[in-house]
Amino acid sequence: MTRLTVNNEAIEYRMAPDTPLLWALRDASNLTGTKYGCGTGSCGACTVDVDGRAVRACQVTLRQVEGAFVTTIEGLSRERAHPVQLALIAANVPQCGYCIPGITMAAAALLKRDPAPSDDAIRAAITNICRCGIYPRLVEAIQRAGRAVRGDERLPAAPRPGIDPADAARLVPALDPAPMGDAQPSRP
Repeated sequence: MTRLTVNNEAIEYRMAPDTPLLWALRDASNLTGTKYGCGTGSCGACTVDVDGRAVRACQVTLRQVEGAFVTTIEGLSRERAHPVQLALIAANVPQCGYCIPGITMAAAALLKRDPAPSDDAIRAAITNICRCGIYPRLVEAIQRAGRAVRGDERLPAAPRPGIDPADAARLVPALDPAPMGDAQPSRP
């Protein structure tokens, strides 16, 4: 049995001690925001905060994190109110979203250690892979999150979680399916 604290809750995993933390989080705790990407630690989709450090959950075992404090994306802020989440949303960084939980956790761990990182420090700390190409907006978004952490900037609130699709369509007309549904196919 492995004991650790996950998202401020004491957990006992009855899994083999050599089980990767990723699978304990996803399979036993149903914390599916931590993504499986490559399984080799290269992509960073599975990044979580372990005792204040960004860690690739696919690369550490339960044995290695015994007694640790682990924070996943679900534990960072369910309301998407953490400065990193707000800054990424404000800068329109999320695209497909698969890499975003890992990037968010890596950035949050960085800002916990250094609330005023340089551009180079950000690039060195955020080695996560994003196939959508968010990199041009990422450094500035993390700088902005740092300013919010320091109290130098206020970020706009994010959309509420679980927004109803009809509400989303009213807020963003491009999401309204009606115009496409009303279109009639052309006939030769």
